[in-house]
Amino acid sequence: MSYTASELMIVAAARALAGTRTVFVGVGLPNIACNLARRTVAPDLELIYEAGVYGARPARLPLSIGDPTLVTGATAVVSQADLFGLYLQGGLVDVALLGGAQIDRFGNLNTTVIGDYTRPKVRLPGSGGACEIAANARRTFMIMRLKRRAFVNALDFVTSPGHLEGGASRQRLGLPGGGPALVITDLALFDFDNPEREMQLIATHPGVSVDQVCAEIAWDLRLASHVTETPAPTADELRIVREELDPEGTYRGREPV
Repeated sequence: MSYTASELMIVAAARALAGTRTVFVGVGLPNIACNLARRTVAPDLELIYEAGVYGARPARLPLSIGDPTLVTGATAVVSQADLFGLYLQGGLVDVALLGGAQIDRFGNLNTTVIGDYTRPKVRLPGSGGACEIAANARRTFMIMRLKRRAFVNALDFVTSPGHLEGGASRQRLGLPGGGPALVITDLALFDFDNPEREMQLIATHPGVSVDQVCAEIAWDLRLASHVTETPAPTADELRIVREELDPEGTYRGREPV
């Protein structure tokens, strides 16, 4: 069965949420992935949105984190201050799903500027709540397309902390959350399961070689001891994505890989 690169990213992210109870999520691919997980591998998953919604049950694809569809059927709607102070900083968020314009080998993210901060080539949206989310969530998953300009040796600006300089540097700074655990891309999957807390390749997607992945990474990529192949999406997973979650193809795309 054919599928798009975005659909594979959605499915891979959803599967990684198996057994998760709470997830901090935004719109786009992360939102679709979380709603797919709730319908498949994580039926008790509670979706938390930055606007102050806990336990969201969106009836349609939300246009933004402030879309009223997130409120209908939600477990609770609170102030943004209470959401961050009581839920996030209270250690009650199991997984956060983030994206970024740049990421480095230790999972630090840039969503602020490309180029010099005072004279940037591109001014990006900034942190929003991403810095606090990355600092406090028990685990962070990142969803990004694998491009050499995004997977860089050094960030132009550190917006959201990953494993900082690697090793125990995050713990030494006193950050309460566990930091990056998984990076989901359109070509491969990566984790940080080593003492140095450095990004390592754990799986390539069907038809993708290790060399193809390495060509899109600006540093010498570390390989896990056993690199596997990502299982293709099932017919049922694709049906849910295409018919229930993104019928217009806004985020999942329409061109098969």
